[in-house]
Amino acid sequence: MIKFENVSKQYNSGHTVLKNLNLHCKEGEITVFIGPSGCGKTTTMKLINRLIDPTEGKILVNDKDISTISPVKLRRSIGYVIQHVGLFPHMTIADNVAVVPRLLEWEEKKTQKRVDELLEMVKLAPNTYRNRYPSELSGGQQQRIGVIRAFAAEQSIILMDEPFSALDPISREQLQDELIHLQKDIKKTIIFVTHDMDEAIRIADKIVLMRSGEILQEGTPEEILRRPANDFVKNFIGKKRLAQYEVIPESEEVMTRKPVTILPSRGLAESIKIMERKQVDSLIVVDTNDRLQGYITIYDVIQQFRNESKRVGDIMHTFEHVISPNTLLNQTIDLMDEHKLPYIPVVKNDQTLIGLVTRGSIVGHLSDIYSTNGNEGS
Repeated sequence: MIKFENVSKQYNSGHTVLKNLNLHCKEGEITVFIGPSGCGKTTTMKLINRLIDPTEGKILVNDKDISTISPVKLRRSIGYVIQHVGLFPHMTIADNVAVVPRLLEWEEKKTQKRVDELLEMVKLAPNTYRNRYPSELSGGQQQRIGVIRAFAAEQSIILMDEPFSALDPISREQLQDELIHLQKDIKKTIIFVTHDMDEAIRIADKIVLMRSGEILQEGTPEEILRRPANDFVKNFIGKKRLAQYEVIPESEEVMTRKPVTILPSRGLAESIKIMERKQVDSLIVVDTNDRLQGYITIYDVIQQFRNESKRVGDIMHTFEHVISPNTLLNQTIDLMDEHKLPYIPVVKNDQTLIGLVTRGSIVGHLSDIYSTNGNEGS
């Protein structure tokens, strides 16, 4: 529906706001831009209705380059909701909602019908509210009008620039719920800018997390919460929030990444030396391509040590249980508990060993999440 292809924006001062942006916003989804102040999220949104034009690259709507469309025509085809509502104080609520349909020269009967439908959608009775003025409404009610005004002309794209940020928490949650409810019925393509991670998680089909004019990560709320791309994303989400949303980590997040390994061709004396040096009582056996072969313990080595012809491969055991990198931690714990396993290998599809989930790595991961909950901000 909306595509950014190698889009950059640089102002005359030389300041680069956006750097080689490539992004696809799907039809009928809510895409939320989020990031710290100055990251470029609002600039990115304003490019879509040509309030700002890119320095390089192009933006496509339904495969059409918007630079070939008149800015006025483009803006009339896109709904726009801003933080401070922007209602016309001298116009009634009905007239405010009807602004764009009248610019598009809709029949008045059709316009009034649409106004009443939208008021009912946000639980503002038309008979009570259509002839009132903005000053007679609460902040939350005014914001509702700002939202439905953007939907009035049945535009397929709606831009929403921090529309709920000025509201109290209760009104904000109510409007978030109403937006989610509305979206189920109308299936618009919505671009939503916010600085609030909880809001993004709650309403988004896709989150686009930005920093310094670049996209650090994009994905569903589940994907962002489960697999933060880097430490900045983790810190932006916050460990407390990760715990709050009860995200179950995958084995790759919990495992120790440098298990102590040995080749099957090595001798038993060497294996003892490795165990002593690394302070472990077992070794993981892999081939020269790091593919998992099995394991040996100190007890196996002691029993066979007098036999100098024996090699690690001769005495190793094969693993009955292995897990993939995306196995959930609760499934891993259940498996380890059921079979009384001190650890379990994490392997790729080709059996390449990438780590071990151990009791210690589980405890370390949980401690890392919960130890700062008492003093970490949201």
